[in-house]
Amino acid sequence: MRDMTDEEYEALDDRLTNNVPTLGPNGTGFFSRKGFQVVGLDEKTAKILNAKAIASRQTPSEIIASMLKKELTAVHA
Repeated sequence: MRDMTDEEYEALDDRLTNNVPTLGPNGTGFFSRKGFQVVGLDEKTAKILNAKAIASRQTPSEIIASMLKKELTAVHA
């Protein structure tokens, strides 16, 4: 992979400086959707969640949504 030229670095810096990204996972990228909810996790839980996401090829949000669906299904069954 080639390195960027000074002009490319400046253009990227200008773009990132003047365009504030909005956060929110929707499966297509980290900066992909308006509106978000921040949830704090302890380090051990975050490591487990990330390992599960990598192993299952899902996003952490998809893992959490699946766990919540199973929990709600069990409660209402």
